[in-house]
Amino acid sequence: MTAVDGQLNAHPAPYGLLREEWKRLLGPVTADYLLAGDHRAAADHLLRSPREGPMAHEGFRRWAGAFTRLPEPPRRAILAALVDRWHEETAPSDRRPRRPRHREDSPADVLWLIAVVGAGLPDPPLPAERAAAVAEMGERHEISQAVPQYPLLEQERVEGREFTAATIASVRRTAASIPVYYENYDGAFAATLTEPVLNVGEAWADRAMAEQRFDPRPVLAHALTATSSKPSARWDRGARAVLAAAGDPDTVRSALLDWLARVGRPRTLPLQASWYQQQANELYDAFNIDALRGLAWMLPLLPPHPDVPRTLGALVAGALRKVSGTGARSPRTATAAIHALARTEGEEALAELARLRTRVVHKPTVKVLDGVLTARAAALGLGREEIEELAVPSYGLTEVGRAEHALGDASALLAVEGTRARLTWRNAAGKQVKTAPAAVRRDHPERVKELRALAKDVDRMLSAQAERLDRQFLARRSWVHHQWRARYLDHPVVGTLARRLIWTVDDVPVAHGTAPGDPDATPASGLRTVEGHPVEPGPDAEVRLWHPVRREPAEVTAWQDRLERLAVTQPFKQAHREVYPLTPAERTTGTYSNRFAGHYLRQHQFHSLTAVRGWRNTLRLPVDDACPPAERLLPEWGLRAEYWIEPDTSDLGRDQSDSGTYLRLRTDQVRFYPADAPRNYAYAGGGAYQQVHRPGAPQTDPVPLTEVPELVLSEVLRDVDLFVGVTSIGNDPTWADGGPGGHFHEYWTSYGFGELDGAADTRRAVLARLLPRLAIADRCSVEGRYLHVRGDQRTYKIHLGSANVLMVPGDTYLCIVQGGAGSAPDPGYLPFEGDRRLALILSKAVLLADDTAITDPTITSQFPRS
Repeated sequence: MTAVDGQLNAHPAPYGLLREEWKRLLGPVTADYLLAGDHRAAADHLLRSPREGPMAHEGFRRWAGAFTRLPEPPRRAILAALVDRWHEETAPSDRRPRRPRHREDSPADVLWLIAVVGAGLPDPPLPAERAAAVAEMGERHEISQAVPQYPLLEQERVEGREFTAATIASVRRTAASIPVYYENYDGAFAATLTEPVLNVGEAWADRAMAEQRFDPRPVLAHALTATSSKPSARWDRGARAVLAAAGDPDTVRSALLDWLARVGRPRTLPLQASWYQQQANELYDAFNIDALRGLAWMLPLLPPHPDVPRTLGALVAGALRKVSGTGARSPRTATAAIHALARTEGEEALAELARLRTRVVHKPTVKVLDGVLTARAAALGLGREEIEELAVPSYGLTEVGRAEHALGDASALLAVEGTRARLTWRNAAGKQVKTAPAAVRRDHPERVKELRALAKDVDRMLSAQAERLDRQFLARRSWVHHQWRARYLDHPVVGTLARRLIWTVDDVPVAHGTAPGDPDATPASGLRTVEGHPVEPGPDAEVRLWHPVRREPAEVTAWQDRLERLAVTQPFKQAHREVYPLTPAERTTGTYSNRFAGHYLRQHQFHSLTAVRGWRNTLRLPVDDACPPAERLLPEWGLRAEYWIEPDTSDLGRDQSDSGTYLRLRTDQVRFYPADAPRNYAYAGGGAYQQVHRPGAPQTDPVPLTEVPELVLSEVLRDVDLFVGVTSIGNDPTWADGGPGGHFHEYWTSYGFGELDGAADTRRAVLARLLPRLAIADRCSVEGRYLHVRGDQRTYKIHLGSANVLMVPGDTYLCIVQGGAGSAPDPGYLPFEGDRRLALILSKAVLLADDTAITDPTITSQFPRS
C-alpha cells in the first residue's frame, strides 16, 4: 500500500467521493485507476476524458471542479505522474518510450491537465512551461477546442502572470468564432479580458488603437456593440455622443477613413494556420468584426466627404473576397457597409450602391443590396431601373468622357479611353508628362490625390455600367428619346459606352456619329444610320438597345463593317453578338436542348460565372441534400431557364477540393419553365431531376422551345455557351494528359480540337475580317476550325474554340500557358471587349509568327529538335 493509498483509506469521506462522484463524472475506468493507486494510468486516462462523453461539453466544469474536493496527496500524485508524462512528450523522439499514443496527445494537453488538477494548490508544477504555452496561444488563429483551455489561463491569472496582447486576441477570437455549444469553455473567461479594446494583429486595429488625434477608446468600445443587423436609434444616440466627445468631426472622420482603408492589409502578427483553416491570415479577426461594423455605421453620422462612399464600397468588396475553404471573408461586415451607404446622403453613395449591385455575386449580400436600392427608389418615387440609371454621377467630367483641370500653370486631363479612365498631365510649358509635375504635387497634393481617386472611380463605374448594359437585352427596357439622351447618350460617363453601341429609334437602327475615325464626325454630330445618314428623333420617340436577332444578315454585316472601318471597339459584343436559332435536333426533342450537354466544367469557376451573368446556382457537395439546376429567372418574360448539371464523381478520391466541394460538373439539358412552376431538384451527388410540388398538384411541363421568344432563347443559350467556353476543362492547356489519372483525355481532345460552338463560329468570322489589317496577315489564314500561322521554323494551327495549338507537321500539341513570359503580345484592335479567347488567339498568333524570337523555355523546350 502506498502512502497515498493510506491517505485515502484514512479518510472515508474522500473515499466515498471517489466511489460515487468520480465514477459518475469521470467514469469507472479513471476511478478504478485512482482507487488502485495507479496514478500514471489515471493521468493517461484523464488526458482523454475531456474529449469523451458529456464532460466534453456542458459537464466539463463539474468534472474539473471535482479535483478541488479531493485531498491534496492524490492530487499531488497525479501531478507527479503528469510531470513525468510531460518530460516524455518533450524528450527527443529517439528517447520517447514506445507506447500507444492518442492522436491528440501533446505536451500542451499535459500542461492543461496540470492546471486542472492543481487548481487551488500552492505551487503547481512546471510554471515556466505553462507560461510559455499560454504565450504560444497568441500565435494561433483559434485555440484548439479539443480540450478546454481556460483552466490553464485561469491558473496563470491566479499565479499573477499577465497575458500578452496576442494571447488575449487568440482567446477572444476563439470565443467569438467557435460554435455556441463551446461557449462555456472560453466565452465567460474571454469576457473578462477587456484590454486592449481591440484584438491586436490587424493593421487597421493597430492603427486605431494608436490614434493620437483623440482618445479612440470610447469610439472603439461603442463600435464593438454593433451586434445587430442594423443600427438602432438607441445605438445611433450612443454613437453620436462618443463622436461628439472625440472632438472635431472632420478630424474624427479622417481617422475613421484612415482606419477602414487599412482593412484587409496583411496581418501585423501572422498566425499559425490550423489543420482545418489553412488561410487563417486571410480572414478577418472574429472579435474585431463588430467594431468594423460599428465604425461603418458611424461614418454617415459625420460630415459628408467623397471618400466616405469609396471607403464603404471598398469595405464591401474586401469583406466579400473569397478565402479558400471558407468563402467570403466577412459577409456581416459587407452588410454593415451597405447599410451605412444607404444612410449616406449624396449621389456618390447611391452610385456606389448601384455599382456594387452589378459586381457583387454573394447571394445574401445581393439580397441586401436589392432591398436597399428598392427602398431608395420607392423613397424617390422611381422605378428600380431608373434609380440605377440616375445613380451614375459625372465624377467631375464636363463633357462626355473628358474633363480638364487647371492646377496652377499646369493642367490634368481626365479622359475615358475604351472602358478605362486615363489621367494625363501637362506642365507649365504645355508639354505632356507622365506624372504630375513637381510643382503640382507640392502646391496641390490633395487635388492630385482627388483626381487619382476620381480616375479609379470612373474605371470601376465604367466596368459596372458595361455589365449592366449587357444585361439590358433581356430586360425589355425602352426609353423615350429625351430621357434616354440625358441618361445615356449625353451622360459624361455612360455616354462613353452608349456612343459605341447601336440603338433603335422607333425601330430604326442608329449609332452616334462621333465615333473615332468617322470622317463625317463633328462635335455636334448626332445619331446616324448605318449608311451615315443623320437621324433627328422627336423627344418622345421610343429607344431600345439593338440586338441582331431577327435582323437581316445584310444589316448585321453592314453594322460590323461600319464599326470596324471606324475602329470602334464596343464595350461588349453587340454587332458581332452570337445568335442561337433552333436547330433541327432541338425541334425534334421539343422541350429541351442538348446543345451544351456532355461537358466537364470546373465547378467553382462555373459557380462564379453564373452569378456574374445573373443566374442562381448551388455548389455541389457530397452531402445528403438536393439541389436545383442552375437557373436564370426571366420575370419580364414569365419564364425560368434551367441548365441541368451534376457533379462529376468519376475520379473518386480526387474529385473534391480541400473544403469538400466537388471540383468538376457534368452538363446536361437546357430547359424553360413558366416562372412560377415548381422547381426541379436532384440529389447533390448526382442523378435525375424531379419536380417538387405540393401533394396532389399537377406537374408543370417544360415550355416547348418553339414557344420561347427568339431573343430569350438566343441570350440564354449564349450564356450557357459562355459557361462551357470559359470553364470547360477542355480549354485548360495543362490537361493534355487528360487530367488526374488521364480520365478526361478523350473529352479534352474532342473539345480542345473539335467542332466549333456558337462563340467560336463568331470568332472565326471576326478573325477572317480582322486578318487583312494585321501586320502578320501574310502569315495567317482561317481554315475550318483553326487559325493557321506560318512561323519561320514551322506552321501552327490555333483552335478557334479552345485556343489550343498544334504544330505542323504531325499535329503535335504545343502548350502555351496564358500569362507565361513573352506569351501575350498586344493583339491590336478588336471590335469588342470581353472575348478573352479571341485576344488570346491573336496574341498567340503574333507570338508564333515570329517563332525564332521566342525565348521562353517553357515554349522552346517543346519544339522538335532539328
